[in-house]
Amino acid sequence: MELLVEQFASLNLLNQFWITLFLIIPMVLIARTVVAGTRYSPILIIVIFGLSMGYILVHTGVAEPGITAFPMVNMVASSTIIALIVSFFVGGQELRKIFSNKPLKNEEMVIPSSQEAVLGTTRTQIVMIIRAFFLLIGIEGATRTLIGTSTSSLSDVYPLIAYIGIVGSIIFIDNRATITNKSLYIRKGILEIVGIIFVLYAAYLIAETIEPLIALPQIFFAMIVSALAGAILYRWSFGPTIKALLFAGIPVVLAGNFMVGGSRIGEAFTIEGMGAVLSYGFFGQLFFMFGGIAVLMFFAKTNHVRNLAPGMAGALSHSGLTGACTAGDLGAEAASRAPIMINIPFFGHVFVFSVLAISAENGALWIWPSLLIVAVGLAFTILALKHLRIANHDDAKEIKALMQFSFGWQLVAVFGGLLLLTLSTIAFDYSGMAQASAISHFGLFAAIQEGMFGAESANLIPFIFSMPFLVHPVVFFMFGKAMKDGGKMPIKTVYIISAIGVIGLMISLFVI
Repeated sequence: MELLVEQFASLNLLNQFWITLFLIIPMVLIARTVVAGTRYSPILIIVIFGLSMGYILVHTGVAEPGITAFPMVNMVASSTIIALIVSFFVGGQELRKIFSNKPLKNEEMVIPSSQEAVLGTTRTQIVMIIRAFFLLIGIEGATRTLIGTSTSSLSDVYPLIAYIGIVGSIIFIDNRATITNKSLYIRKGILEIVGIIFVLYAAYLIAETIEPLIALPQIFFAMIVSALAGAILYRWSFGPTIKALLFAGIPVVLAGNFMVGGSRIGEAFTIEGMGAVLSYGFFGQLFFMFGGIAVLMFFAKTNHVRNLAPGMAGALSHSGLTGACTAGDLGAEAASRAPIMINIPFFGHVFVFSVLAISAENGALWIWPSLLIVAVGLAFTILALKHLRIANHDDAKEIKALMQFSFGWQLVAVFGGLLLLTLSTIAFDYSGMAQASAISHFGLFAAIQEGMFGAESANLIPFIFSMPFLVHPVVFFMFGKAMKDGGKMPIKTVYIISAIGVIGLMISLFVI
């Protein structure tokens, strides 16, 4: 009997691996094919395909809401923090260079192959997408083994998953790419894997140690440790691990999350009060994104993507825009600036997560600290707009002004939104989900996914977080149009969309 159980477990693992691989990788490749030859981001298509796939799996009876029948898909969906650690590391490198006046360019060890393997995706890119998948399951499996987390039917085989993922990621190197030193390049990739696992484990231990004092989420400490590591190792040239996760980590994670979110569409709409949460998330995307762009346009007199894309990616910790920037979809300048802007607001998360942790314990927002944080955010935003207006296209001045804006607008958006939500009838745990989705905030999403607002919110957040991505046709259409027009965003259209967002937000809060 034991032998039969072991054989079944082994068969289940292999089935889960191949099913997950063939569900997620084609989704990312098809998305890139659809937008091939345009300036639009494939994340827009990943949203549609992911939600549809999750819904179809449940509708056809193949899976239940949450797709627990596919635990490896859930592993990929819950590996958000792994993709973010790489962005934090790169951001730490860039910040060190800026503050120490060391504009160094790290040695590039790889010349990618330009041969197109799939329409819209080169050989090197397809290898990085597959490698990112292996890395996410491998590192997640290794971390769960170290921590002792048991969250699925695969918990007994986490070490084997870790082995398959890590070995697979080492093997997948594009043989058509030109690599200056192959053995060193592979060794760098292995060291980067070990480094990410160390950051995850260290962040977990720190979070567990201070939990009796304040329940800060693991992602907060992961950000600090990885950014610090980047600042120390600012000369580190990227190996295959960082390259793959920068390029494809966020799209692969989002594909998994959208599948899980899509599977809960039917279930979520039956929950009382969910209509207001979803409406707030939808119109919040329009208001906080395009309202921030409108502020930059009107007061800072800038409407170029090199400022707007990384500025808003950092200011909202926006998952979709972050993925589009780091993948290079919005130009080289946005790609280089985005990791910096993503890091800066997270230094303010000591206030964000501490206030939210206390608020979650009390079941209501802690008002006076929230008001103070919004005031500080407004001060930084005003200062940033002034500096950006007089930057006169100077790269260093623009970056420093955008850093101030990212920090300031993030505080205004997160706590301004939560203060607005206190005026409505939406419960506080639902308010956290609503605000995370309204700004596509990766950090807040990961914290809720870890259980900051309880088990129900942790289960529902993939769906709540996914639905406002239906606004992304507007977001990426606008950025895509700007890229086609030399990087300039259409000003009047942005103002109109912002006004629609304001009206929709008020209806969500006080009418629905």
